[in-house]
Amino acid sequence: MANARDIQLDALRAVAVTLVLYAHFLAPNGTSFLGHLGVRLFFVLSGFLITRLLLDARDTGAFASGPALRSFYARRMIRIFPPYFAVLALVWFTDLEQSRPSLAWHAFYLSNFWYARQNDWTPWLLCHFWSLSIEEQFYLAWPLIVLLAPRRRIEVIAIGVIAFSLAYRFYWPIAASPALARDLLPPASMDALGCGALLAVRRARGADAPQWMRLCWPALAVVFLFVVGSDPGPVNSAWEWPRWALVQVLPLVPLVAIVAACSNGLGGTLGRLAELPPLLGLGRISYGVYLYHPILLAYAVKAQPWIPLNVSQQGPGRFLVAGAATVVVASLSWVFFEKPLNGLKRYFPYVAPAHPRGASEAFRFGAAPALDLRPTDRSRP
Repeated sequence: MANARDIQLDALRAVAVTLVLYAHFLAPNGTSFLGHLGVRLFFVLSGFLITRLLLDARDTGAFASGPALRSFYARRMIRIFPPYFAVLALVWFTDLEQSRPSLAWHAFYLSNFWYARQNDWTPWLLCHFWSLSIEEQFYLAWPLIVLLAPRRRIEVIAIGVIAFSLAYRFYWPIAASPALARDLLPPASMDALGCGALLAVRRARGADAPQWMRLCWPALAVVFLFVVGSDPGPVNSAWEWPRWALVQVLPLVPLVAIVAACSNGLGGTLGRLAELPPLLGLGRISYGVYLYHPILLAYAVKAQPWIPLNVSQQGPGRFLVAGAATVVVASLSWVFFEKPLNGLKRYFPYVAPAHPRGASEAFRFGAAPALDLRPTDRSRP
């Protein structure tokens, strides 16, 4: 059952995917720190929602780790795989940007390793898959920890994951020159995922985001903007590495504070803005928007002779045409493809429903048992 906090988290998804669209369609040179910020927001949301979902299941009286794990992976496959592999099939058949040599890496959710290995964003058409690969790699390991580790240790483990990711930042200035690997290998994103997870663990024990975080996040956001706007200097300058580390780390506290506030439900004007229907609709289809947008951009560029606006270069024309096409296709995908398949999740509850006396006889004669999935369907990750 949707409630205020989950509705407003849909609004955050909309903000995150809009930042990505801005970076890829409108920003000068096809890049912007805002796109990176949008991806980091997605990571914090994913860490929070997945951890909350699993802890809710673990807190039920009928919880069993084996069935819960099987249901988690089944539900993830139902939600994520169909549109993902449909895109890969389309790319394979059309061979856009000669992408076939890399498709096996993308199919096994190793896109981040492919681009790190190449140290190049080729093929650009599928470069956004790196973040989807990071999330899948997170999904492989983190549910095992949340569902199997001693409950009192989960918070400590989450803090350890964050600390390891932060320590990873200090490895690169010592051991390597700037390379895509420093941003694409899993440790580079585990801090954001871990921060979201830590917020969920704190909520489960009745706490919230620490008070210092709620008080100082605006100041950190301002410092972040100053750092982003600063001149990085030449390669391997004294400021380049600290600047990179600060750009990665400084947004974490503001993003966690914002997710915490929206998951509690903002009131007043901000709350009403966060619940505007267009914003919620965009958040609901944000996975499709993120997944399809470079593909539709590629087709828009090919169709440039028939389009009166300039879609071949970054700018308002590209943002308007490719952005509108992305929203339309993602909406159709959600209504006719993703949403019907999501209905299959009802066959994979995290906790087996308790059947009242006589339920087995009723089921034997064809009556479907009622599944109460409210604890597990409060989000749409």
